[in-house]
Amino acid sequence: MTEKLTPGDSAPEFTLADADGSTVSLADLRGRSVVVYFYPKAATPGCTTEACDFRDNLSSLAAAGYTVIGISPDTVEEIRAFRDAEGLTFPLLADSDAAVARAWGVWGEKTVGERTFEGVIRSTFVLDGDGIVRRAEYGVDPNGHVARLREELGV
Repeated sequence: MTEKLTPGDSAPEFTLADADGSTVSLADLRGRSVVVYFYPKAATPGCTTEACDFRDNLSSLAAAGYTVIGISPDTVEEIRAFRDAEGLTFPLLADSDAAVARAWGVWGEKTVGERTFEGVIRSTFVLDGDGIVRRAEYGVDPNGHVARLREELGV
């Protein structure tokens, strides 16, 4: 597993393609509080649950000043299909080589069923307007995650 981020760390910079192929950089979001969540695979049950939960709570998060971004090791085409199928209204970014996942400490060994492999550990980060990590959660359960996050943030 790569080194984990902790509160007080500067979030590693990134520039990634979104579902339309446009680039999004963390630096572009300076001055805003940002929720960055990493998910393992578009259109899988847990990732769909989590993404739809963020979609359904996006207005309250935005009203409280939070911008939400989802990142996965999928291709632009895969995240586009996921966005369109689920009506997702926040940016999904393609980290196809998992370089950003590694930099953020979310790439590591995981076990699903009887299979062990390397991949994205479902994780969520809250950044302040200066790009400083204020919350870092690794190994997130997608069920009820957004409700717990909103409660912790007072949203």
